[in-house]
Amino acid sequence: MSYRCSVPFSTAPRVITVVGPTAAGKSALSLALAHELGGEVVNADSMQLYRGMDIGTAKLTLPEREGVPHHLLDIWDVGFPAAVAEYQGLARAAIDDIAARGRVPLLVGGSGLYVRAVLEEFEFPGTDPGIRARLEEELAAVGSGALHERLRSRDPSAAAAILPSNGRRIVRALEVIELTGLPFTAALPAPTPRYPSVQIGVDRSDLDERIETRVSLMWAAGLLDEVRALIPQGLREGRTASRALGYQQALAEIDGDLSTEEAKADTVRGTRRFVRRQRSWFRRDPSVTWLDGASPTLLADALALTG
Repeated sequence: MSYRCSVPFSTAPRVITVVGPTAAGKSALSLALAHELGGEVVNADSMQLYRGMDIGTAKLTLPEREGVPHHLLDIWDVGFPAAVAEYQGLARAAIDDIAARGRVPLLVGGSGLYVRAVLEEFEFPGTDPGIRARLEEELAAVGSGALHERLRSRDPSAAAAILPSNGRRIVRALEVIELTGLPFTAALPAPTPRYPSVQIGVDRSDLDERIETRVSLMWAAGLLDEVRALIPQGLREGRTASRALGYQQALAEIDGDLSTEEAKADTVRGTRRFVRRQRSWFRRDPSVTWLDGASPTLLADALALTG
């Protein structure tokens, strides 16, 4: 179901986004901005939408949120397949509600498609149950790697933006290609803003080291126990959640397929690859102004952009 904004663009609320790669410092900046501007955070990290996926997604705990209201955390069970169209409606409703109460909406996260789906007039291409079922049967038979290679031959840009392990998104891209006869990226609409926005990108040069530290802390904080608790709730069966970075590797460790060190190393490698994809996605958008997440003047620089 798509969500229609009740007001024209000229009077729609202004949204401040904080985007960028994993571990760059988006959460810390968003909290500081919320305190300064009277803001509330709308989550745009696809994995933080899942209930119980806390440690592996670096989800802020309630005390860590510093009293700042956060919206769209913990809304789906781990067995639920991610649905950008559903998220789109929920996020827009949250933004309009925040603005109606005289507060500032802050859209924060590293899931580029989710951010775009909220900020732009974005109608998703249709679906065909027959094509979808056939592609999902192929996925089960040959694996996501083979389908990713097919996608690469038909739409290199889409393949570059989708992880080879993300079977669900690969299937969706191939389905759209069959339905429209166009590359998946060409089937998406041209950017037309739905909300006025100030888009702040946060990046830093030491992400490799920060990722390695974050992964070690995840294991030390009890990621394996978190994953064990999520298995009875359907984590293994969840087509999206089970493939999340850290969770996929933790499941493999629990199953005895990887040692602890192998699982951690694989998570570090996968996260670094994901960061490259995030950078590629967001850096293509000229409306994003980039700031150094390590700068001592980060908050002041961000506030200057918000006017």
